[in-house]
Amino acid sequence: MSKKIGIADTMFARVDMFKVVRKALEDSQEPGIRLERYTVPGVKDLPVACKKLLEEENCDICMALGMPGDKAIDKTCAHEASQGLIATQIQTNKHIIEVFTHIDEGKDEKELYEITKNRTYDHTMNTIALLKGKSLSRNAGKGVRQGKENIGRIR
Repeated sequence: MSKKIGIADTMFARVDMFKVVRKALEDSQEPGIRLERYTVPGVKDLPVACKKLLEEENCDICMALGMPGDKAIDKTCAHEASQGLIATQIQTNKHIIEVFTHIDEGKDEKELYEITKNRTYDHTMNTIALLKGKSLSRNAGKGVRQGKENIGRIR
């Protein structure tokens, strides 16, 4: 039986995050996983895109890919989008892995690209693990993060 990952992405993102997801899925060599894509204008549109993917396209899990801008209003919009994604998870009882990279996270375009690529790739692997029923507990309390260097555990 195949599993389906819903990918909601945005036109505003400056990196083709879907392409990174596809590459990570290929690298995982996990058989029987399909992708269903739904592209929207910006991050505030992601919650309904994910809800449609989960309910209408029967996806088992979703990833919400976005790249909020660097202005105060963009940070507010990203927060509101996150709230909508959380509500959608509660309504559908399914995971939505939020993969946002803010445009001001990198000191230049090269660093921004690397952060976005790494974060998207790593979260795709997390999504595949959750989809396959694998626990992420082995990494709990280790200061693991996606997109940048891990910060490590305290004790």
